[in-house]
Amino acid sequence: MGTLRGFFQYTLDLFDAPAPVIPAQDATETIAIEVTPGTNHALAQPLSQAIVPAAFAHPRANRELRLGDATVAYLFQRAKRRTIGFVVGPDGLVVRAPKWTPVGEVEAALREKSLWITRKLSESRERQARQHEARIEWRDGVVLPLFGANIQVALDPGHRFGAVGAELDTATSDESTDCVVRTLRVGLPKTATPEQIRDAVQAWLMRQAREHFKERLDHFAPLLQVQWRKLSLSSAGTRWGSARIDGAIRLNWRLIHFRPAVIDYVVAHELSHLRVMDHSARFWDTVRTVVPDYAELRGQLKDDAIPKW
Repeated sequence: MGTLRGFFQYTLDLFDAPAPVIPAQDATETIAIEVTPGTNHALAQPLSQAIVPAAFAHPRANRELRLGDATVAYLFQRAKRRTIGFVVGPDGLVVRAPKWTPVGEVEAALREKSLWITRKLSESRERQARQHEARIEWRDGVVLPLFGANIQVALDPGHRFGAVGAELDTATSDESTDCVVRTLRVGLPKTATPEQIRDAVQAWLMRQAREHFKERLDHFAPLLQVQWRKLSLSSAGTRWGSARIDGAIRLNWRLIHFRPAVIDYVVAHELSHLRVMDHSARFWDTVRTVVPDYAELRGQLKDDAIPKW
């Protein structure tokens, strides 16, 4: 059994919660509703006959229905399943139903959950807008967060930063915003491509992340009476971190964008898994011993918009 110890692990997803949740790589949410055969309802109106413009429209929509104050154009599919399933994702609403279920029953199920559907569609639209605003335009002068504060990238071909490739200046005051801004000087020519700027900045950020993560792991491990053995950086799109029972810790380097208290929560979360490899009440009690306000910090992992790489 000892040879299997390293294969047991637990992960902290981007939208981690104390109870099991649906995976959320694209902020997709699903719900399944049981259907009862034999109910008669009117058919949904085909798109070709639609009069009211859709408030929410899936790019491959083939049906449309008025749900409350919104008109929803959705993708309807028949599937080998026993229930009606709703999926709200970045493209909009997808509805899957058993082959034998009348469309009227599908419509009735949609109306029954209309508030949930329209709320999730609105949240998805707002999330995409935030992500679009957070997308980085890689150029000289671009601003991005580091430990919760903004830094500005400046291409500086006149300086040589050795293997590091970049250097963070001391803080200066921005008179236009009354904010303190630090400058990350990158040893690249003004003609550098967006890809070259991105790669140089990312390499520097990953070095900062590794150093900071090691420091915080060393801080929290004795407090939790555990020992970590290996740190790996991750670029995963759906996880902030993971822990294996053999002491291997994996952390998403993009955590470097968050303020230190949020990073501390994730570090303590993963180290706590070395004592409790689940999300039971005992696990959360363990996290609480070193991060009492973990619930608030976990919420910031969900709400804060970090740059879209």
